[in-house]
Amino acid sequence: MTTDHSILEQALSDADPGRTPRDAAPDARALAMRDRILRETAAPKKRRRMRALGWATGLVAVATAAVVAFVMITPQVAAVAGTPSPLDFEGESTVTGIVDEASTALDSSPGPAEPLRLVRTASWGISVDVGTETSTVVPQLSTLSWQPDGSGHMTIIEGVPYDPTDAVASNAAEVRSSGEVVADFDITPEQFSSPWLSVPGESADDMVAILRAFGMPEQPTAFDVQTAMTWVLGQWTLTNAQHRELLVLLEDAGGGDALGTSTDRLGRPVTGIRTLSPDGAVSDLVLVSLDTGRIVGVERTVLKADEVYPAGAIVSYSLWDVEEELIR
Repeated sequence: MTTDHSILEQALSDADPGRTPRDAAPDARALAMRDRILRETAAPKKRRRMRALGWATGLVAVATAAVVAFVMITPQVAAVAGTPSPLDFEGESTVTGIVDEASTALDSSPGPAEPLRLVRTASWGISVDVGTETSTVVPQLSTLSWQPDGSGHMTIIEGVPYDPTDAVASNAAEVRSSGEVVADFDITPEQFSSPWLSVPGESADDMVAILRAFGMPEQPTAFDVQTAMTWVLGQWTLTNAQHRELLVLLEDAGGGDALGTSTDRLGRPVTGIRTLSPDGAVSDLVLVSLDTGRIVGVERTVLKADEVYPAGAIVSYSLWDVEEELIR
C-alpha cells in the first residue's frame, strides 16, 4: 500500500499550530523525522528494521504525522523526553487460552454484520515546546472512511495532552477528546491505494489472502501476522468471525507471548499477546478485548535505542473499535 505525499503534506499543513514560521528551514533532525514518516508509509512488503510509524497503515501514519507536524518543521528540536507508560499486566495466561476465551466472547458480542470501510482509531504523537524543551503526549482520534474506488475522507481530532512524567495521568485512561479538529480532508483515489479494495470473506483462507496482500509471507512468524493484521485493521472494521480467524492465525504462527490482563488507554479490559521483530529492535503488543474478544489495539515498544527513543520506550499505539461518541 502507498499513501501519496500530498495527503501527508495536507495533514501537516492542516495541523501546523503556527509555532514556527512556515518558511523556517528544518534542521537535520527534522528532516530525518520527515523522511522516516514518508519512508515508513511505503508498501508493507518492503522488509526493514521498523520504528515508531513502521507498522501503521499509511493513513494512520499520516494522522500521527499531523500531530507531530510542527516538530518536523521546527529547527533544533530536543530529543523526545517522555513517552506513554507501559501497560501493567496481571496474572498469567497462554496464547491458546487467550484465543479460546476470545472465541467464546466473539460468539455473543456485538460486531458489524459485514466488513466496513470505516475505521475509528485512537493513537498518539509528541508535542515539543522548543522554548522550554519539554514534551507532552498528545493523543489523537481519527476517523477514516473510504469507498471501493479508493476515494474517502479523514478527520483528525486532537486529544487532551498530558505530561508523560505524570504517573497519575500516564496510568489513567489516557485518550480523551479535546474537540479540536486539527485535520479534515477528502482523499482521492490517486492519493490512497490499497492492495485489497473488495469486501473480504470470513473464512481462514480469506484472511490468509488479505494478510498476504498486505505483506505477510507464506511462512509467517507471529510478528509477520501481527504486522499485516495491523495494516488491515487500519483500513477495515472486520466482523467477529474475521477477528476469530486472525487470532487463530496469530496463534498458529507461534512465538507470541501471553501477558495476562490489563486496561488499555481507553479504559477497556484487555489481555495481551506480545510479538518480537526478527531483528529484536521492537516488540508489538496485540490487545484483545476481554469483553468482546475482538482485537482492539497494538502498541509498539523500542527494544534497541536509536537517535530519538531510548530502549523500553512506548513509541506508538493504535486502538480500534473506538466509540463514535469519543471522537467529537
